[in-house]
Amino acid sequence: MSLKQLLDLTGKVAVITGGSRGLGLQMAEALGELGAKLVISARKQHELDDARKHLEGQGIEVMTIAADMSKRETVPGFVDQIIERFGTIDILVNNAGATWGAPAEDHPDEAWDKVMNLNVDATFFLTREVGKRCMIPRKSGKVITTASIAGLSGNPEGMTTIAYNTSKGANVNFTRALAAEWGKYNINVNSICPGFFPSKMANGLLDTMGEKMLERIPLNRFGGEEDMKGLIALLATEAGRHITGQNIAIDGGTTVC
Repeated sequence: MSLKQLLDLTGKVAVITGGSRGLGLQMAEALGELGAKLVISARKQHELDDARKHLEGQGIEVMTIAADMSKRETVPGFVDQIIERFGTIDILVNNAGATWGAPAEDHPDEAWDKVMNLNVDATFFLTREVGKRCMIPRKSGKVITTASIAGLSGNPEGMTTIAYNTSKGANVNFTRALAAEWGKYNINVNSICPGFFPSKMANGLLDTMGEKMLERIPLNRFGGEEDMKGLIALLATEAGRHITGQNIAIDGGTTVC
């Protein structure tokens, strides 16, 4: 099989939660360019409308679903809509996420719950639903979770995001555990651990600590609009079929320092 064939997603159905902007939209662009039919979800319909217009302008078939993935009772109905239109799900990208900044000793209960419900619980419940209904019966699938380098280590001085770090550490071990369990079904389970990418969620932090953060990156730059595309393409296609249980940092070298 040629490399072009290994990277071909023609006919595949890819679901990207939090796919209307930022890293999610960047990954959607990559998978759509490789031929996948896309389903993107987010809470805000107007952001989904903008994303759909952008992607359809590139000739990509897109379905949008406005959904709050932190409400677990909505997950079966969410999957129902996708199966009704496309028949199955081949690739699941768990990208929707939330963060909250507060010192550990003063962290609000409701903020902790918000981060865990979306970053951890939603990832599990959606993956379970898609695995049970689509991937395990067909003995084929790719599960990719957006974790973070924040799940691989502690924080530099001045950052107080204990709930976020804890949730991303959970994503990291979720990936390892599920890869071991679902390998027998020919399902690849991996996570991407981004470093610092300018985004709506990260911009406040970059505004206050950007210069100091840049000093910690060997490549001396933040992630850009193309920097997620190569890795998501590898993990979502047959080019990465022998990669599973891995948490891959895409961080300009931050984690090696």
